Amino acid sequence: MPGSEPPQPPRRGTVRNQDPGSTKPRPPTVAEARARDKARRLAAEEEEAQALAAEKKRKRNRRLIGGGAVVGLVGVVALGYSALKSDEVNASCVKEENGQEVVVADSYCSQGHSSGMGGLIILGGSQYRYYYGGNQTIGQRPTGGTTTLPKGATVKTKSGTTIQRGGLGSKLGGSSGS
Repeated sequence: MPGSEPPQPPRRGTVRNQDPGSTKPRPPTVAEARARDKARRLAAEEEEAQALAAEKKRKRNRRLIGGGAVVGLVGVVALGYSALKSDEVNASCVKEENGQEVVVADSYCSQGHSSGMGGLIILGGSQYRYYYGGNQTIGQRPTGGTTTLPKGATVKTKSGTTIQRGGLGSKLGGSSGS
């Protein structure tokens, strides 16, 4: 009868369950050993790269903080110098010719006498006066300045003569050649 066959005995050599205490692991194949070594090496390289990146970031942050401190210190020093240094203005001697002002040598203004009003010099019928500010060229029309005396500034000619010192204790009128 087909249904009355006796059960087959278990086949030898098959593993149905393994006991962890008595079972020995098989040695890895060459390919498995290489793959494991490669994975370990890649993990070590990645860990080293992360450590280098963290160190580089830490050093960069230190440089940025140090650079910010230096820039701040330079700003404070520059602010101190600008607060202590008086403003300096260049003065050029000008003469009126044909209704227009023309820059002349500083010696023309220093030879005359001061009228006490904004550096107006009268010499031999010609009118010489100082033009303050700008970068003037002898023989050309003055540009980039004014004939109004600046308040609180040290006024110097191109030849280096101080016309008026600004700040506390300065005189109200102009003086030549001090």
